[in-house]
This record gives sequence, C-alpha cells and structure tokens, in this order.
Amino acid sequence: MALIVNDDLWKKAGLAEADVPTTWDQLTEVSKKIKAKGMVPLALGDTRDRMGAFMVQAGGWIISPDGKQATADSPENVEALDYVKSLLKDGLAKTPKQLDAGWSGEAFGKAKAAMTIEGNWIKGAIKADYPDLKYTAHELPAGPKGKGTLSFTNCWGIAAKSKHKEQAISFVEAMTKADQQMAFARAFGVMPSRQSAKDAFAQAFPEDVPFVDGAAYAQGPVNAPKMDSVLADFDAGLQNLTTTEPKTLLERLQKNTQSALG
Repeated sequence: MALIVNDDLWKKAGLAEADVPTTWDQLTEVSKKIKAKGMVPLALGDTRDRMGAFMVQAGGWIISPDGKQATADSPENVEALDYVKSLLKDGLAKTPKQLDAGWSGEAFGKAKAAMTIEGNWIKGAIKADYPDLKYTAHELPAGPKGKGTLSFTNCWGIAAKSKHKEQAISFVEAMTKADQQMAFARAFGVMPSRQSAKDAFAQAFPEDVPFVDGAAYAQGPVNAPKMDSVLADFDAGLQNLTTTEPKTLLERLQKNTQSALG
C-alpha cells in the first residue's frame, strides 16, 4: 500500500510536494494543516488490512515471522494503535463510514479527504469512477522502527483431485509468467507478483513505483489456519478504537491468536 494524495486538495491546503510526509510526526503536522483549512486529512480503513501498516512501522505484527507464535500484545503494537487512535480522536483521520463511503478509495475519489492509504487497485477505481481526479502515490510514512507497509495477493489454485492436473499446472505457469503479469498490470492496474517483472512494470507505470518499492519491506497477510474468526474479531475491535484501550484490544487478540495456533 502507499499514501495517496489528492493534488488539488493538497495545493488548496497550501502544501507543496516537499510537504508529503515521510514520518509519523510529519504526517501529524501535515494533517493538522489540512484540518485547519477545513478539510479531512486522511481517509483510513478501520481494519487490520489498513491500520496494520502502522503496527509494522512500529516494529510489531500479529504473529511471528514463522507463523507459530502470537506477538500481538507487544509494546510496538500498542504504540502503533495509540498513534492511530490519536489521529482518529483529533479528527486528523476519519473512517470510510464517517465519510459516508463504502471504502477509503470512494471517500478519496469523492474528494472527502486529502489523503488515503490504499493499494494500487485504487488506480483502476479512480480511472473508472473519478477520471478527472489528479493524485500521486508515495511510500507510507516511516514509523519508530522505519518503513512498513502491507502486501496482498490473489492466488491460482488447482484441485487436488483434478482429472486434468498437468493441464491445470501448465495453465497456472502460463498465467504467472512475467509477460502475462504485465498484461494483467496493463488491464487491471495491479502490480506483478514476480520480481522479474519489476523493472518492466516500473518503466511502464512510473507513477506506481512507490507501490513496487514498498514490496521490498511489506508484511503479508496472516495466513495461519484457524485465524479467520480471530482476525474478524480484531477488526470489530478496531472499529471501536477511539473508545477502547489499544492494550485491551491487543491482549484479546493475543489470547485468541495463541488459542488458534495451539
């Protein structure tokens, strides 16, 4: 994901390209300036798939790199959610629901916020629904432990009992070749999942380089088994972040994650 900036609202707030925030402190300061001009600074989705980026920037995450230990109840994660809570409480960030939108991209597209945090799928949405909107993408502001973002992917699956397994494998191999990944990029605006396609993508879509650069340090989704209900419960908690202590949320997540991981 990256920080998406509405060029017109940015100028309206008296900001220049040099003002694009690269740290949490700068994000706070810039957001205060935007709010002072009567605009909503940041549209932020209220789930782990958006707020979780701040956890990574603080040096935390939900589970250990090997996927076997719960690491939710850490000082780093508390610091991250405390910061996000401060943005929401001070009116420096608003959720899509608060902006009468289905997702952050819609709120951003309707110019209800000067910034949002989304992946480069927002490109297709803006092109289709808000073609006149001028915007730029930038790497997310770094946190106390440095840069951090989240990455997501779609997958091809082959049925274990398929009668045409060899053909299916050949098809998936064809669909995941670098040139085919570039065809998807041109058709849908999504990034290739192959590193070998990075240079071709950057050359074809220079405005999307911040997304690709983020892939080098991005945190992927929690894919441990039995975690779906745990993560849904955490998302429900994040939707009440302004009235809940982050530590309470994270202690619950820790307990539920430990239980799921066995």
